[in-house]
Amino acid sequence: MDLLLDRQNFGDAANHGKVISKEEAMELLQTWVLNERLQLHMKQVGHLMASWAKNVEQLSGEDQWRWQLAGLLHDADWDQWPDQHCKKIIEELEKRQVDPEVLHAIASHGPAHFGVEPVSKMDKMLFAFDELSGLIHAYSLMRPNGYEAMDVKGVKKRLKEKSFAANVSRDEINDAISRAGLQQDELIAFIIKHQSNNLH
Repeated sequence: MDLLLDRQNFGDAANHGKVISKEEAMELLQTWVLNERLQLHMKQVGHLMASWAKNVEQLSGEDQWRWQLAGLLHDADWDQWPDQHCKKIIEELEKRQVDPEVLHAIASHGPAHFGVEPVSKMDKMLFAFDELSGLIHAYSLMRPNGYEAMDVKGVKKRLKEKSFAANVSRDEINDAISRAGLQQDELIAFIIKHQSNNLH
């Protein structure tokens, strides 16, 4: 399936800093995404993005929401319109005059699929969190205590098992971590800590 976006510019520079409200974003997510597991994934990635913006980048509350919004809606069109994945949600958010940085982050969360390279820190962190968040959540579901006492070593063991969460691309995870300039252990530890505090 060809998901290339065939463009590199998204949104209008005049909309820099503009976002939709949390209520509007959640309404969009719940209307477009009928699959509850996918909804959960998107909420978890949004939560990770906000946590990173706050704890690592030390950004303002407004910027934390911009980061969260990119994570929250990055897969909004995957459930009902997989053949228009990324394209449809970006067009919808362009209509709603959302900040082009948020749109670029969504457009670049799978460079091999959409043909848009992650450039900003927001772009790179969304790409880095996306697949790894899903794998770590899958691991939590097979553990009797979920995230409690989960450690980096256990996650790395699952990463090496190609049959575990086989739909999660290890190549993309490694590529994303490298682009973000992070250590694998550091990112895994961050996700374990912050994803476990989120709604499951």
